Amino acid sequence: MKKKIVVHTAAEETWVAVLEDDVLMELYVEQGAVQRLVGNIYKGRVENVLPGMQAAFVNIGLERNAFLYVADAVPRHPNGGEEEDPAPAIGQGISDVLREGQEVVVQVSKEPIGTKGARITTHLTLPGRNLVLMPDVDYVGVSRRIENEKERERLRTVARHLKPPGMGLIVRTVAEGMAEEDLVQDVEFLLKLWRQVEKRISNTSAPAVVYRDLDLIYRIVRDLFTQDVDSFVVDSLEVYERALELLDIMSPELKSRVVYFDPDEDILQVYGLEADLERAFRRKVWLRCGGYIVIDQTEALTAIDVNTGKFVGSTSLSKTVLTANLEAAQEIARQLRLRNIGGIIIIDFIDMDDPADQAQVISTLQEYLKRDKVKVNVLGLTKLGLVEMTRKKVRQALDNVFLKSCPYCEGLGKIPSEETVSLKVRRHIKRLLAHGEVAALLVEAHPSVAAILIGSGGVGLEALEQDLKIPIHIRGVESMHSTEFSVKPFRSREELLAAALPVRVGQVLTVTVEEPHLSNPKNGITRVEGFVVDIENGAHLVGKTIQVEITKLLRTYAKARYLGHK
Repeated sequence: MKKKIVVHTAAEETWVAVLEDDVLMELYVEQGAVQRLVGNIYKGRVENVLPGMQAAFVNIGLERNAFLYVADAVPRHPNGGEEEDPAPAIGQGISDVLREGQEVVVQVSKEPIGTKGARITTHLTLPGRNLVLMPDVDYVGVSRRIENEKERERLRTVARHLKPPGMGLIVRTVAEGMAEEDLVQDVEFLLKLWRQVEKRISNTSAPAVVYRDLDLIYRIVRDLFTQDVDSFVVDSLEVYERALELLDIMSPELKSRVVYFDPDEDILQVYGLEADLERAFRRKVWLRCGGYIVIDQTEALTAIDVNTGKFVGSTSLSKTVLTANLEAAQEIARQLRLRNIGGIIIIDFIDMDDPADQAQVISTLQEYLKRDKVKVNVLGLTKLGLVEMTRKKVRQALDNVFLKSCPYCEGLGKIPSEETVSLKVRRHIKRLLAHGEVAALLVEAHPSVAAILIGSGGVGLEALEQDLKIPIHIRGVESMHSTEFSVKPFRSREELLAAALPVRVGQVLTVTVEEPHLSNPKNGITRVEGFVVDIENGAHLVGKTIQVEITKLLRTYAKARYLGHK
């Protein structure tokens, strides 16, 4: 598998794309002045302690108070096990460790999402290239991703030797195979960094930030640019030189893999990243075999449905289903990483009767999820045949970075139909007439709604006028959204016609003939501000720009005669 990191940097944004075999797998984006909060350390002040929730809200200087759960607030103690984090002390409640007004040093562990504030912890960590420093607990741990027991024990011994007194170290996956001298520089850097943080803590009043995690480029070089990456492509000379400087300290052997991309070319188009991003927002994702998956994200969980679609197979039903499910398992693992979907995830694979097929699909899903740096946990099949899994929420989902809720449907994904809007217009008119005397009405709406209100041959409008006993003019306005409408009252029919009709008898207009008349194919149709103009014998002029004279004015349309070409 060829792995590549592509970096695009501009004044307004930075894109970092991780490609595996030229397929986009992960995307990290920072836009404008938006700053990443995870990893930042703050000196905060406790605003509320809630024993009923076993949590506290802490003011760290952000728009919303941060959330501190009891397990992230009580002191930790070493447990001597293989966990990446030592266990918290048992038996203490939130009121035992925090009080309102207390100053507390915390670190952001989860970004604010939606209406929820950031999640924070008092268990501080400072990540380096190969090691993570834990200033507040005496502990040594080794990444679970290092599976060789002999290597795990060797690294644990090295970490014990390098560990500063009273502090802890976690050996990261990238340190596998490294000698002790390769890790010394990491420890020295992290210890120096922690002394600077300690100094800021003592000299700062809450609420304030005392440490900001390093920028996106540094974090990518530190966390993602490892030995399994074949090339690191950047389109900024400044970033190119900076990456080389960082690698001089971290991994000099990787410097030859840094590639400077010609800034005169568009790196996003060359690698197809914008097109991949557009596809990442689609609800339906097609598989190579012709099947597809449907991804629905909600507040509580993400549901993924697998369908055979256009794939019919060639041998047997069970083989067809297995092939589609196996391909879906690979694509689901990719989509979770690409979209950065977190929380509870439910997958409805196509039903399989053979337990061996079920086991193969789940095994394939787990195998491809191993490439994910975010913690995932596949719980297996439920009694209903659904796969349950969780993926840790660390940062905002990709659609939250680029998209916002639709201002019309407010996130529902659907809007009222034209029939629904037309009925709403009728109700609005009746309420308006019930509150005072109105002589005439002008209704403006999207043409699709106006067509329903007018009805075939104007029967709908006639029925409405007979029911309400006042003249009504309905005008279609292309610029209006299909859910919008306006109802304007007038004191007389003459006032209504003067305001409603955009043309008058005898007026000469320059227009483009749009289409033949539906019921009179010899005539042509044009529109002026949404008002229909019927051009006598104008069907042969469709698409041409001509001059016409208005000869007759009716409530829903005007008649015109052809004068000649413009």
